[in-house]
Amino acid sequence: MDEQKYMEDAQGRQVPSELVKEIDKLRDQTVIEVMKKTLAMRDTLVEFKKGVWDDIQTFLNISASQHNVSFGGKKGNITITSYDGRYKLVVAVNDTLQFNEKLQVAKSLIDNCIKRWSDGSRPEIKTLVDDAFYVDKTGNINKDRVLGLRRLKIEDSEWLEAMQAISDSIQVVSSKTYIRFYQRNENGGYNQIPLDVAAL
Repeated sequence: MDEQKYMEDAQGRQVPSELVKEIDKLRDQTVIEVMKKTLAMRDTLVEFKKGVWDDIQTFLNISASQHNVSFGGKKGNITITSYDGRYKLVVAVNDTLQFNEKLQVAKSLIDNCIKRWSDGSRPEIKTLVDDAFYVDKTGNINKDRVLGLRRLKIEDSEWLEAMQAISDSIQVVSSKTYIRFYQRNENGGYNQIPLDVAAL
C-alpha cells in the first residue's frame, strides 16, 4: 500500500488518508515529533548516566588503591564533594525487600508470647502486633511496622526467637542505584539538580 495515501490506525488497519480528519493528522504528527525528541533525549541521558557512573567508579577505585584495597561488589551510599563544597554527588542504593515464609513463623511465636503474657499484659501490645502484621488490600504487609517490632526491648526467649525469624525472613528482591546531584545555595544548604536518570 502507498504509505502517503494510507495511515495505520491503532488496530493496525490501513485507513485512506483522505478519510482521516485534519485534526487527527495534526495530533498524530505532533505526538510522533515529540516522541522522536523524547527518545533522542532518553538515549542521551542513558549515555550521560553511563559516563557519570564510569567517572565515579574510576575515582573510587583510585581512592581505594591508595590504601591498597579495592571496592568489591556494588558501590553505594557514598557522598563525594568538590573541594570548595559547591557541588555534591550522592550515590545511593535502594533495596526492595520482601518477607519469606519465616514471617509466619515469627507471627506464630509472637502469638504464643501474647497468650503467655495475657494475664498481666496490656491489650495494647496485641493491637500493636496485629497492626504490624496487617495485610492491606493488595496483599502487602507494611515492612516498617514489622521491622519496628525488633526495636522493642522485650527479653523473652520466644520473643527473641520471633525477632530472629523476622530477620531471617527478609529477602532483597531488587536493588537500584541512584545518582543524585546537588549544588550549594546561598544559605549553605544544598539544592538537588533534578535529573531523573534513575529509571533509565
